Amino acid sequence: MNQYVTGAMIRRLREERKMTQQQLAEKMMVSDKAVSKWETGRGYPDISLIEPLADALGVSIIELFSGESVNNTNRAFNMRRIRLHVCPICGNVIQSTGEAVISCCGIVLPALEAEAGDEAHPLRIEKAEDEYYVTIAHEMSKAHYISFILAVRDDGCEMKKLYPEGNAEARFRISRTKELYYYCNRHGLFRAPVR
Repeated sequence: MNQYVTGAMIRRLREERKMTQQQLAEKMMVSDKAVSKWETGRGYPDISLIEPLADALGVSIIELFSGESVNNTNRAFNMRRIRLHVCPICGNVIQSTGEAVISCCGIVLPALEAEAGDEAHPLRIEKAEDEYYVTIAHEMSKAHYISFILAVRDDGCEMKKLYPEGNAEARFRISRTKELYYYCNRHGLFRAPVR
């Protein structure tokens, strides 16, 4: 049952809530045989039942679709927990400050893992009065480019969107800036501390 929602997920969530198949069926106004078919992969819930099913199981529709529940233990705001998600279809950049299920263009986006900058993606930081002037010596063609540079501070972040055939450069306030992230459309996410 791997079409759009998994039977294993339905069963796990139902059991976590200490519901029987009959109790879930009553909430959904379907038969217990229908719930059994969903859980064993011999049938699928009608798409019109997805929202009520998610509500009955106490999860979001995205969590139900992804097959994973989000247990965010982040009880305090901390920018060091920042997660970045980039849509491979439209290029949308979405950030969170903890665990989340993020969806764009109909697909669930994994959180990107940042790597240290390398020789192919050298980052240069210069102080210019009260700003950091950041440059990356990188090709900026339509096929291969740096998509954005993000300055992370302890009180938020600031993103500069870059475009192909432009320059891979940005300016950020020095005050409270702790890290810089930058994204190559071919090689992924990179991170550099600011000293």
